[in-house]
Amino acid sequence: MLGIERTHWLEVAPLPGDDTDGHIDTLARFCDPGTIVHVGADAADPETHAQLAGMELQLRGLRTPAGASYRLLPLPQPAPVHARDDGRRLPATYANFLLVNGAVLCPQYGDPADPHALAVLREAFPGRSVVGLSSRALIGQNGSLHCATMQLPAGVLPGAGGGPGAGVGC
Repeated sequence: MLGIERTHWLEVAPLPGDDTDGHIDTLARFCDPGTIVHVGADAADPETHAQLAGMELQLRGLRTPAGASYRLLPLPQPAPVHARDDGRRLPATYANFLLVNGAVLCPQYGDPADPHALAVLREAFPGRSVVGLSSRALIGQNGSLHCATMQLPAGVLPGAGGGPGAGVGC
């Protein structure tokens, strides 16, 4: 019904700080029909290394409709960010970027990896401006740029009427 010809599915164990049960927008994203950016496995983070290394192996096994391998661009990981109130790990990821018109908005965490994440997204989106935006306040609410711009609950927008589907979309 949706015109989908094929689906790629990744099996990734939950990561520390991920409250989404592995939503793909926190892990890997298509940039064009042949390019995928993904959170890279970082040996310096033993809490996530095995899961992300396994995800990268799965990504390497995926093929385009023409049978070619995808161009894979690993994004760095920021150092773990923890909530001030209870110490839980927060969902800091550069994969939760947002595409807007001619730009890409990239989460930034005041981390040494921030510039590297911007560089990877500039390579992935050569025709777009890549802009970093501080996202520490957003991840404290368990999401980042892409998550925060998804669906809006009914009645949030003025004049939405509150009926079914009202106020949905961005």
